[in-house]
Amino acid sequence: MRADPARPLTLLARSAWASLLALVAFLGVTGFALDRAYYEGTRTAERERLQSYLYAYLAGFDVRRDGTLIPPDTPPQPDFDRPGSGLYALITDPRGVLWRSRSLRGGVLPFQGDLPPGTVDFRGPLLAAGAGYVFVLSEGIRWDLPHRQPLRLTVHIAESDRAFQRQVHAYRRTLLAWLLGLGAALLAMQQLLLRWSLSPLQRVREELQAVRRGAASQLSDDYPVEIAGLIRGFNSIIQTERENLERQRHTLADLAHSLKTPLAVIRARFESAGEASARLGHDVLEQVRRMDSIVAYQLSRSAAKGRQTFAAPVAVAPHAESLVRGLEKVHAARQVLCEFDIDAQARFYGPEGDLLEILGNLVENAFKWARTRVLLSVHPLGEAGALREGLEICVEDDGPGIPADRVDYLLQRGVRGDERVQGHGIGLAIVVDLVNAYRATFAVDRSESLGGARFRLRFPPIR
Repeated sequence: MRADPARPLTLLARSAWASLLALVAFLGVTGFALDRAYYEGTRTAERERLQSYLYAYLAGFDVRRDGTLIPPDTPPQPDFDRPGSGLYALITDPRGVLWRSRSLRGGVLPFQGDLPPGTVDFRGPLLAAGAGYVFVLSEGIRWDLPHRQPLRLTVHIAESDRAFQRQVHAYRRTLLAWLLGLGAALLAMQQLLLRWSLSPLQRVREELQAVRRGAASQLSDDYPVEIAGLIRGFNSIIQTERENLERQRHTLADLAHSLKTPLAVIRARFESAGEASARLGHDVLEQVRRMDSIVAYQLSRSAAKGRQTFAAPVAVAPHAESLVRGLEKVHAARQVLCEFDIDAQARFYGPEGDLLEILGNLVENAFKWARTRVLLSVHPLGEAGALREGLEICVEDDGPGIPADRVDYLLQRGVRGDERVQGHGIGLAIVVDLVNAYRATFAVDRSESLGGARFRLRFPPIR
């Protein structure tokens, strides 16, 4: 079983998805750039802070005569004296460690050994045994002493990355919140702008639906210049369709009327002819009668325009009542009455002539064959999402009914159920033609309530 093809996305949905993808890409790149800039800026600030600690320590150190270092009484930051505080200092020379801060008791910094004088190395975060992850700033120092060889020292200052990570994480949370809020605001604003920009197209859609329902005759002309030409094209198509249908109807009507008069004259002359031409007259008269039936059939068809995309709704109840009142007078001698079950909201979307042709042929046929009762039922057929409702017409009688095996035969043009019943035998054929023109369905079966024939038409809703 083939799956139904996926419905294409609307212009608004396409624009929304395109905007969302572009916005996600833009905000993603922007967020990444801002994050890297802040990270590098914070890392640079960390290096400058460790550099200031290093210079402050060097300013406080002194050297004894034996070459040992004398640390300052007060460190640049009290945390250098607290074990595990997160701030650490270490001084080395080519022979090994010369001094370490009290905060580094039991810990080992991940330093790379001695550095040449003037060389600065900043690394991190690095894992330090007993100290967690730290940033390490190392600088090679040449300390010149009077009357002695200069000292070559490497000073290492380290700080835990906990404060650094807290600062970076707080910034990232703030940045993410702002980017999400900004993205949502931009997306909402863009959707509002898109809806405003596409509103003329939405109005075109609504007006076309109104024209299809018959609530309007054409589209309005107050549209932006970009689609004004399209609107003029739509209106031209609508007008052309109506003009073509009207012209075809008039052409058929003129042809039928033109043929009907000479045929009537020929028939009258042969009917009044003497016995000498009786045989010839009989044959010609039979053909003339057939031609007259065809002309009557085509004349009826010319009045029926068939299904139209742009048609005004016609109320069914008033026309049905007027039609039935006339038929009840015609068949008053037989005392045939028609009962109604017509919804007041029932509407026929098509020319009034088509509705009268359908109702007239069906109800007149029912009156001819009914004993005493005819039932006419008309109800709208609704459907979710339909532009206009459908319609169900049902005509029943209490006559002899139609056998199922003769239904197709009796619906043929020129066929009558009983030669004694007046008519051309084309009424039901006209109904069938109209049913096909409106893409409706036509069923003939037995009436459950009256026992005779039941003719049921269903005009589908238009989506």
